[in-house]
Amino acid sequence: QVVLTESGGGLVQSGGSLRLSCLVSGRYVKIVDMAWFRQTPWLEREFVAGMRSDGSPTYSDSVEGRFSISRDSVQNAERTVYLQMNSVNSEDTAEYFCAARPRDERPLNARASYRYWGRGTQVTVSS
Repeated sequence: QVVLTESGGGLVQSGGSLRLSCLVSGRYVKIVDMAWFRQTPWLEREFVAGMRSDGSPTYSDSVEGRFSISRDSVQNAERTVYLQMNSVNSEDTAEYFCAARPRDERPLNARASYRYWGRGTQVTVSS
């Protein structure tokens, strides 16, 4: 069983920064790709950023140039992926979810391709 645990959410002022973390732990499974998605009560879960094993990132148009995804090196079958959020605005308010999958040829933004999900962390941007 792979467990994803997000942290770092909270209240942030418009224009500010926040860093989310996602710890991947549990029984060893060869996790290759990691991603962040977000969801609001009025919109379906959408892709934010993702990273393949070779470290190449992909971002949605809405966060390109403001958000950055990164990951620690694998140690003891545990790893952490981060989402650095800069210049946030009210449209970034959402529940943010970490996702992981084994090797997969589908695009990083293919929500259905992810096998493992965290429970989410809330980010609220105040004006």
